[in-house]
Amino acid sequence: MSALRITVNGREHVLSAPPETTLLALLREHLGLTGAKLGCDVGDCGACTVLVDGQAVNACLMLAAQADGRSVLTIEGLATPDGLHPLQEAFERHAALQCGFCGPGAILSAKALLDANPAPTGAEIRDALAGNLCRCTGYTKMITAVHAAAQALRGAGAEMPPLGLTASPSIPLPGGEKGGGLS
Repeated sequence: MSALRITVNGREHVLSAPPETTLLALLREHLGLTGAKLGCDVGDCGACTVLVDGQAVNACLMLAAQADGRSVLTIEGLATPDGLHPLQEAFERHAALQCGFCGPGAILSAKALLDANPAPTGAEIRDALAGNLCRCTGYTKMITAVHAAAQALRGAGAEMPPLGLTASPSIPLPGGEKGGGLS
């Protein structure tokens, strides 16, 4: 067993876990924080994304021992008692989530981006979300939501500049239009 001291969502925890325990297992099984999801378990889907010292990481690939002495933010720690984080509000307002499985990881990936770059371009948003797979939304609404949250966090006006999005020709939309992918 390894002794760990880890700060999760602003609260310090002292835990013991076997050395092979992943950060994802520690969060879900030891701390009861189930917002980070177990999807692919090989770092491809992004459903397990959390922030470690402000950086987006796949918690399924990181050992809990690697988080010793570090600060972890999960989706459960993003909102405050005063309300949802602007990213959460924007994802809701722009219907950027459907089933919600990928949502926590996508929102935290977007948070890491906006913390580093408060005014990202459409391409930068797409790059930041590229590690978060979604089978429901087609990504366009997620990109729009991240852009809106960036504006809200900067205190910018409601009008959004063009994102430079191009639609994926392989995904049909209602009315016969094509689009929906990250291109």
